[in-house]
Parts: sequence; C-alpha cells; structure tokens
Amino acid sequence: MPKPKKRNGRGGQHRSVQPFSDEDASIETLSHCSSLSDATSVAEEAGGETEGAAEEDFECKLKVYIDCTVDKSAKTRQGALDGLKTAMATKILYEFILERRMTITDSIERCLKKGKGEEQRAAASLACLLCIQLGSGIESEEVFKTLKPIFKTILNDGTASIQARQACATSLGLCTLVAEDDILDVYSTMESFESLFTRSYVREDGSRPSVSPPTTQLHTNALLSWALLLTICDSSCITAVIRKHLAKLPRLLESEDVNMRIAAGETIALLFELARDVDPDTDGEDWEVLCAKLGALATDCNKHRTKNDKRKQRSVFRDVLKAVEGGDFQAETIRFGTERMIIDSWSRKRTYDAFREFVGSGMNYHLQANEFIRDVFGLGPPVLIDSATLKAMKSSRLERHLYNAAAFKARTKARSKFRDKRVDVGEF
Repeated sequence: MPKPKKRNGRGGQHRSVQPFSDEDASIETLSHCSSLSDATSVAEEAGGETEGAAEEDFECKLKVYIDCTVDKSAKTRQGALDGLKTAMATKILYEFILERRMTITDSIERCLKKGKGEEQRAAASLACLLCIQLGSGIESEEVFKTLKPIFKTILNDGTASIQARQACATSLGLCTLVAEDDILDVYSTMESFESLFTRSYVREDGSRPSVSPPTTQLHTNALLSWALLLTICDSSCITAVIRKHLAKLPRLLESEDVNMRIAAGETIALLFELARDVDPDTDGEDWEVLCAKLGALATDCNKHRTKNDKRKQRSVFRDVLKAVEGGDFQAETIRFGTERMIIDSWSRKRTYDAFREFVGSGMNYHLQANEFIRDVFGLGPPVLIDSATLKAMKSSRLERHLYNAAAFKARTKARSKFRDKRVDVGEF
C-alpha cells in the first residue's frame, strides 16, 4: 500500500525537557481534569449555546488538558493524557493541534521519560493519535523524529515497565506507518520488532521458550506492528521476508496464548497474500504440514482452553486456512455516513485494525472526516452531506429501529407460545 501524499505545514520550536516531581496537585488543578469529556458530551453540555461558543468551550478544555500534562501529580497527568486521547479520537482537531503540536510533543516526551506504567502507555497512545491528526507530512515527521528514539529505547529496555514496552511496540508501528519518511528506517524498525517476537518461536527441537504472559503480549504487539509495516514494503523486501520468516512463523501457532496464535495466523495469511502479489504462481501445495496445523486450530476442541478463546480462534483460522490454500479472503463491508468501504484483503484488514485500535468507536467518524485516513484507504476527499440528505438518513434509521422492535416483539410472542406448549416433566 503506497504511503499517502504529504501535507505541508508550519514547523515548531522544540523545547528542552524539564523533570517533574510526583507531589500532590492542588485542589484547583485536579478539579479541572476530574471529568474527561469527549466531543459529543461537550456538544451536549453546550445546550442552547451557539456552535461557536461550544467550540470555544471545547478548546478551552483541551488547553486545560495540555497544561495538566506537566502537573506535579501523576494522576492528573494521566487524566489529562486520557482527555486529549478521547478528544483526538472523536473529533478532527488539525488546526488546533497544528499550533500546539510541539508543546504536546514535549509533554508526551516528558511523560514517556519520567512517568511510569500506565502514564507511559497513555503517552504512547496519544503520540499515535497526534500523528493521525496531523497526517503524513512534515508536521508529523517532526513529532516522530523527537519520539522515535524514546520509543525504541523503552521497547528494547528489559528493565522498563512491561506496560510501557507493550504500548511502545504498538505505537511505534503505527507512527512509523504514518510519519516515517525513509524506507530504510522502516526496515530498521521492523528488525527491532523481529528481535522481540522471534523469542517466542518454539525451538526446532520442539521445546518451548519460557515467556511470561505479559512478555508474550509484548511479542504479540511487536508481531502485529511488524506485519503492519509489511503492507508498505516493496517487492524485494517482501521476497526477503518470505524467505526468512514464512517457514518459521508457524512455530508461533503453538503458543499457549490465544492472541499470539491469532496474530501469527493472520500474519501468515498476510505473507501468503503478499507472496502471491509478487508471484501469482505462489500456492500452498508445498505447505501440507502448515495447512494441517491451521485446520487443527480451526476445529480446536482442547478442554483446557476457554470457550471464548476457542470460538474466536476457530473463526479466524477458518479464514486463515482458506487464505493459505486458495488465496481467499472473507470480505467485510464498513458503513459510515452515506458511504461504505470494503475490507477485501489481509493487508487492508491489518491497516484498518491498527487505526481502529487507537481511535476506537471514533473510527467511522475519522473515515468520514479525516483526510489522511481517507487517503490511506483511497476514499477521496470527505463527502459533504446536505441537511436534506442527513434528514433522510435519520428517517431511514428510525424506520429500521421500528422494524427491528416489531420483529423482536413478534419473535418473543412466538417463543412464549412455544414454551407454553412444552410438557412439564415431574420428578420420579
């Protein structure tokens, strides 16, 4: 997938990082950040205020969050980071952020270096959302240039918080996709991810490495970020990766962790898809052992695994097996506003899942309004919806709601009648 075109913007002056202490914050400061509201709730609070006044109130709250990211209290700093994350996930804030991007970057850098655990996780996630808001251009490149060395230091530091390392593994992947301007640096970052997830490979003699569950999650995150960056690699890189890893990745399918097994399965499917893009004659005929292993996971009935894990695993591996055997993909349609997007490949799915992990329920909104994300998925400029169309959409949704309510009521009545006809069996 080609990288989106770059968008020009103004630069920013980078400030030096000052240390902070974890002393208690003042009552006044805590009161500002005690309630973290998103764009929707802000609009509701505005009530009868004009749209301009509501927007001004919203930006005022964002400024408070930015100020609170350097507060003395770790709890207040994390609350402020979470508040900014929620806002960036649910609203386009390009102009507001553009003027303050280096201030926000400084705060993220400070929290990553001086914070602990959950605060570092929140800061890493905010870095991704900041890049998503700025898009693929000089502004996000400046942000990433500052934060990339810190991400890599934490990622490779065995003494760092495991939560921070997990978050950096995920954030480094997406930030690289969005903001990295040198493909050689992309390859270097992929090597950092490889050095982690390969430690979970089952050894050739069949013995399993001793890896704790939190560390396994770190390796899973690294594998998923590695797979994400594969989607923007050229054919020569893909050929080298296939030669190096395709025969070894199936060893991860034997992991005790269901998330690792699923990540490995989806990555294998992605590799086969990319291999067929490079060479259409690639097939799975020489992979009988792999197909047998995938088939076993698609019908897994091990009693020591939970029902939920087995259900989730079976669904994924049925699709993975089809991908390896015949290059098939179960397409999925994403509807947003008056538009729809089809996820029709493993490459597209990995990219969509990566963005959705950070923007969450705001994904449909970003698909509608975020120019960068629309560029990534080839959706073109944002579609303007007039009031008449919007009113028609609301009417159709109401009709569907009423229809579903009536159908539910009818179904309930039918089941009630059926239950009444059942014969009670007495005790013997």
